[in-house]
Amino acid sequence: MNSICVFCGSSPGANGAYAHAAQAFGTLLAQRRITLIFGGGKVGLMGHLANAVLSNGGNAVGVIPEALMRKEVAHDALTELHVVKDMHIRKATMYELADAFVAMPGGTGTLDELFEVITWNQLGYLTKPVGLLNVGGYFNALTNFLRHTVAERFVKAEHLNLLHVEENAEMLLSRLRAPQVSLPDKWIDR
Repeated sequence: MNSICVFCGSSPGANGAYAHAAQAFGTLLAQRRITLIFGGGKVGLMGHLANAVLSNGGNAVGVIPEALMRKEVAHDALTELHVVKDMHIRKATMYELADAFVAMPGGTGTLDELFEVITWNQLGYLTKPVGLLNVGGYFNALTNFLRHTVAERFVKAEHLNLLHVEENAEMLLSRLRAPQVSLPDKWIDR
């Protein structure tokens, strides 16, 4: 695995543990020589993550829409910065560049990106591992809800198992490196 796309908040969040985890994960990526692919921002957890990668000699590749460039939230010291037309192209570019995906605490944008890569894997458009770095239990309510979608027969258990959930970053990286399993057809009642 040469690159990981990380989805995370453009805000630091209410808990200082989130910024600390972003810094630690960025350091780990640099130490493992894994290129960071991310949204290109210098603010919030994105900024902490990219700064940690760069200050530890790693590569950080940002992908940012023109509109956010104009708002001056782009990180100006990245290894590479791709400026794209809109959010759709941003996501497609990040998905193409990355070998795997990790979501860290964030808001609706983070969840949008996370659910899109899960869905693309589920439908066979991608075959790349996806994980949640569950810092301080941030994603507990979400993982409980996702188990509910399986119980209610909207998602197959095998598809939910596409999502690797760990509180420990090193353990998450190990799980993302494991071979992918083949998936059954998405549709439950076919």
